[in-house]
Amino acid sequence: MTASSIWHPFTQHGLGEPIPLVTGAKGAVLTTADGREVIDGISSWWVTTHGHGHPRIVQAIAEQAQRLDQIIFAGWTHEPAEEVARGLREIMPPSLTRVFFSDSGSTSVEVALKMALGYWLNRDSTRHRIVVMEHSYHGDTIGAMSVGARGAFNRAYEPLLFDVATIPFPSAGNEQAPLDALEAACRQGAAALIVEPLILGAGGMLIYSAWVLAEMARICAQYDVLFIADEVMTAWGRTGTLLACEQAGVVPDILCLSKGLTGGSVPLAVTMASEAIWDAHFSRDRSRTFFHSSSYTANPIACAAAAANLAIWREEPVLERVARLAEEQRRRIDLLASVPGVHNARSLGTIAACEIGDGEGAYLSDLGPRLLAYFRERDLLLRPLGNTVYVMPPYCIEQAQLERVYSAIDQAAAVFGGQNEV
Repeated sequence: MTASSIWHPFTQHGLGEPIPLVTGAKGAVLTTADGREVIDGISSWWVTTHGHGHPRIVQAIAEQAQRLDQIIFAGWTHEPAEEVARGLREIMPPSLTRVFFSDSGSTSVEVALKMALGYWLNRDSTRHRIVVMEHSYHGDTIGAMSVGARGAFNRAYEPLLFDVATIPFPSAGNEQAPLDALEAACRQGAAALIVEPLILGAGGMLIYSAWVLAEMARICAQYDVLFIADEVMTAWGRTGTLLACEQAGVVPDILCLSKGLTGGSVPLAVTMASEAIWDAHFSRDRSRTFFHSSSYTANPIACAAAAANLAIWREEPVLERVARLAEEQRRRIDLLASVPGVHNARSLGTIAACEIGDGEGAYLSDLGPRLLAYFRERDLLLRPLGNTVYVMPPYCIEQAQLERVYSAIDQAAAVFGGQNEV
């Protein structure tokens, strides 16, 4: 086979790392061209909830592809999109009355930011400042990068990014400084706060308390600042509840959803907004139109997959599966906490994480590629964030499969536990 011309995401090809060819997947297992069976310990980048190849979702995709594959969504509609919108209205907070479709987590964030800024402009306000949290990550498009942490991910694109107000991460015992910083930014007339609720994903699986999230929402409400919840990773049971915001009793003004929206089968995203956001754009004045779209907005095949996923949530005991996996994750990460070389073992819902080696997590740690190779050689899809190893499997993962994952992490701690070069 000739060398591939593909340029892979978040991949430094200069390292010469092997790139396995995956030919199939079922449940929590990937099959490669050379016949290996690889346990998917990270839900293929956090998207696969019920497992690969869920028959209800696969059937919905196949049937929809034969009926209607694609149609412009500007001024037109179709039943799969209408079904998804109805289904979301049934299970999401009642105040989130409007559903805007897009294609990925990054674009759902772009939509949210544009909705927020359009809201203030159409109310004849000069508010435009966005408040963000330290270490956050919201995607790789320009707006999403602007509201994420500045560093290796976006250093080359700094001239393109807009300025934001950044509050510190509310680590345990240091929660007041972020709240004070948020209140100061809100007092100065911020337009919106955007946060990853309860856990920061790409920032290192950093967990903070639900009461802090609730207090941030309270402060925003006090100063009439829009609250945007980026639940692209945290929704669909990942943190133990349908939405992470539920654990804080918080309802955002704008909600970003993707990844598990289709069960992880095909790309789709939505941004849900309150009626106040909609009303600010509703007019006979065409200049107040919400100017955002892509060619594949609300693609019918993707919407059919999302509708099937919503049916699974309605008709199957998904949260019971989530609770069982969450308990198993908690039990196993607690055992791992006593292993030499493992630091800051933690879990939230179905997500578990720890650092291997000395010191805190560091994305560009030289240990990262070696850990990645170590797990790949043992037929495990684990993709450490530097020296931060996390486990976020599909909800269907079996006990024996999870045992293999944690056994490998235990062994990796013995091999690499005294290392952490950056």
